[in-house]
Amino acid sequence: MHASIYAHRHFPIGEIDNRIYGSFLEHLGRAIYGGIYDPSHPSADAHGFRGDVLNLVRQLKIPVIRYPGGNFVSGYRWEDGTGPRDQRPRRLDLVWTAIEPNAVGIDEFQHWAKCAGAQVMMAVNLGTRGVEDAVNLVEYCNFPGGTKFSDRRRKNGFDQPFSIPLWCLGNEMDGPWQLGHKTAEAYGHLAAEAGKAMKLVDPSIRLIACGSSNSEMPTFLEWEETVLNYTYDVVDYLSMHNYYGNPENDTLEYLGCSLDMDRFISAVAAVCDVVKARKRSQKTMYLAFDEWNVWFHSNEQDKMLDRWTVAPHQLEDVYTFEDALVVGCLLITLLSLCDFPYARWFAENRRRGHGPLCSARVGKSL
Repeated sequence: MHASIYAHRHFPIGEIDNRIYGSFLEHLGRAIYGGIYDPSHPSADAHGFRGDVLNLVRQLKIPVIRYPGGNFVSGYRWEDGTGPRDQRPRRLDLVWTAIEPNAVGIDEFQHWAKCAGAQVMMAVNLGTRGVEDAVNLVEYCNFPGGTKFSDRRRKNGFDQPFSIPLWCLGNEMDGPWQLGHKTAEAYGHLAAEAGKAMKLVDPSIRLIACGSSNSEMPTFLEWEETVLNYTYDVVDYLSMHNYYGNPENDTLEYLGCSLDMDRFISAVAAVCDVVKARKRSQKTMYLAFDEWNVWFHSNEQDKMLDRWTVAPHQLEDVYTFEDALVVGCLLITLLSLCDFPYARWFAENRRRGHGPLCSARVGKSL
């Protein structure tokens, strides 16, 4: 096989947004507990965070990290992760059939992200909760003080706002597996109302609406069009998710999956154009590819896990060199589309695996 690459520094095709190298951490498996946080570890600091993991993450120079999910967020009570740790409740995590101890919440995570040199991309629960709780969370995180939730933050030891710039309006709400799963019409209306209210608290924030969970969903593109009809004037980005695998052990087919990503992006961008034209809008809707990676090795393993334990070892793929080649191809696809009108990515690549980073989910969003 022969390949040629031609490059000319005087003819760039576009500017690459550094956030394409963003990341993703969810309360799932050992991503948080035993991953970035383990008070019993020899390298743990006074907050319980592992120094060895933090040093490795710093080396990656990740610009933005999505938190706290993922599917987890659709059943999450954000208040549980604030205030004195010894007063926090343990909850059933219905999404991953685990026990959530709430030893880490937004109080701790925003501190860890700053230590890692990354911004936080916060997700709100639009599955089992709604507009009021989303507004309260923005007030807690970003409002200076003098109100119920901003003063609660200050009482918890954080006088200055967290100033979180990016907010996801739920997660994969088109998926029947999601707590609080909704139709496109129901989600679009809720996301628009939540987004409007959140921006009243902090007009500087940028919002990401849920696109399809993957390009194989039966409502793919119809979902995007309907959601954008409701949210176009409120949100700034539309999310995209997709995972790739090789269960049939077909290397050639597997290495070609980046072509699917290319088609996926083009199709969603076309829907954005349709809605923009219909609304006669001057606004450009950008894309946030905030979950993507290789994921298939752990599917059978996860069926054997015990339910209702703290941080069970879920979704921990052990990657191969073939997987690394595929991830490289997917990254090249995102890079090569930097001249696309919508290609100011948040490309959050979810990483799963053993070792110091455990199942840290890395991804990109715009």
